[in-house]
Amino acid sequence: MTLVFLSPDKLSVSKTNMRYSKKAPDVSDLLPTVRKRGVIQTLLVRPNGEDGHFEIVAGARRFHAARIVAEERRLAEGDAAEAEPLPCRILAETDDAAAIEASMIENLARLDADEVTQWETFTRLVKEGRNVADIAATFGLPDLTITRVLALGNLLPRIRSLYAAEKIDRATVCHLTLASKSQQRSWLALFDDPDSYVPTGHQLKAWLFGGQSIPSRFAVFDLDTFTGVTIADLFGDDRYFADADAFWTAQNAAIEARRDAYLAQGWSDVVIVSPSEHFHSWEYEKAAKRKGGRVYIDVRSTGEVIFHEGYISTKEARRAARGDGPEPAKPVRPEVTSTLQTYLDLHRHAAVRAALLGAPGVALRLMVAHAIGGSHLWRVSPEPQATRNDAVSESLETCRGETVFDERRRAVLGLLGFSPEAPTVTGGNGDDYGVVGIFLRLIDLPDAIVMEIITVVIGETLASGSAAVAAVGTQIGVDMADWWQADAVLFELIRDKAVLSQIVADVAGETVAAANAGEKTKTLKRIVRDHLDGADGRTKVARWVPKWLVFPASAYTTRGGVGTVAAHAKVEAARTSEAEPDAGQEPFAQAA
Repeated sequence: MTLVFLSPDKLSVSKTNMRYSKKAPDVSDLLPTVRKRGVIQTLLVRPNGEDGHFEIVAGARRFHAARIVAEERRLAEGDAAEAEPLPCRILAETDDAAAIEASMIENLARLDADEVTQWETFTRLVKEGRNVADIAATFGLPDLTITRVLALGNLLPRIRSLYAAEKIDRATVCHLTLASKSQQRSWLALFDDPDSYVPTGHQLKAWLFGGQSIPSRFAVFDLDTFTGVTIADLFGDDRYFADADAFWTAQNAAIEARRDAYLAQGWSDVVIVSPSEHFHSWEYEKAAKRKGGRVYIDVRSTGEVIFHEGYISTKEARRAARGDGPEPAKPVRPEVTSTLQTYLDLHRHAAVRAALLGAPGVALRLMVAHAIGGSHLWRVSPEPQATRNDAVSESLETCRGETVFDERRRAVLGLLGFSPEAPTVTGGNGDDYGVVGIFLRLIDLPDAIVMEIITVVIGETLASGSAAVAAVGTQIGVDMADWWQADAVLFELIRDKAVLSQIVADVAGETVAAANAGEKTKTLKRIVRDHLDGADGRTKVARWVPKWLVFPASAYTTRGGVGTVAAHAKVEAARTSEAEPDAGQEPFAQAA
């Protein structure tokens, strides 16, 4: 490529230049610089066939600016003023397509050409044999960008002219690419009539589709099986349904299918909110499936469908918080009177509970479902394991017993179809749907699995510090050394010196305890800790558990005030007062 300085009168704008036009371009932004410094950036030219003359492939605006400045100097200095030669790079003789590409590459890097100008240039490249991929690779643009610009070819020439003149906006042009030629002519007639309303922007899209334009992304159904027609907007990324009625037929069928699927998953209810109504989130509160949460399918008039999973009304949530149970549905023209309904309910209840006597497996599952979901007769709450001390809370969360139980709890949550992130299995709000759903799920599970679920349910609802904990721990022989080991939190909480002395004797022996009887509590704690760790030359003591923790629990002093010891005393009192059953009496005699 050769660099030369050429007189402006030997230059002309090539028709391959993307800014070629019979009308001179706007160069007001370039004039101040050209007046002060001249043309600094070289023009891209090639021979035009006439000896010594060249045509400008890129740099038309600089050329026109230089001519204006030269004319200003001629008027100011007279005819003797000469136009400054312009710096030019001469292209080797090549085809028109290469020249067009060179023009666009330079111009796109300088001043964004309007889309109509880009369309004219890209169209010329297509005519020269370039395809979309070639053009995209040349200019470093996505294929979709080239396709969108070429989509202007679907427009009538006058619409392109109006767009280039900025008399219609981009959104209007975008939607006009969807229109047939007859629709475009009808729209131009409205545009030319000062007394008519001309739709533009999104109103134009509705006008083209007979009042409702629905994008394909709103479809809940599979587009591949849809037999209707969709129309592509080549300027955008979406397609639109040509027939709104066909869309709604398929959409409503898909919504009903989704409703049935939700019900099959165990949701208590699925409410379809019609386009004439609205789902306002502030009127509802989140509720899990097992706590009676519903699914609301919000169908918009635009065709969009939003699925709100796990909600109940604010009124229902307040009733549940008060323990009032679910709000009963308002009766509308009941088929039976309240007294007749009571008659029916009581007789059905009597028959079912009598029949349950012969179906203990079903009764067991129903009881477990009530323990998990609750009812107006059942109030089963999970143990909160609450403490105001963060260190105690962390000690509990990291102990082996809590880790093993949490792992089993997550497995049970999965078996019941609950979220694995739910904090507990139990604690339902007493909703009938929830209890029945859990019961039906349990019916499908074998006895061994149901028994494992029961262990988690009772484990969650076993009151901390209760006599029941003491009784169970003693009954099944819980060895706390398998589930707990001494940590810093325990020793931080022990502040009684007399108790610490007894613990030293328990861990290190009476001799060491007597020798250190006068030491401070800090020293006594270090002695115990060293024995447990086998540090500082002391004999290591493995699997030590304080007397308060073991089953049965005992105290280090006679002062009392140890809750675990008191709980064990209740167990012993219940054991000694238990009446012996009459000899020979059958536990459940056959009813006569």
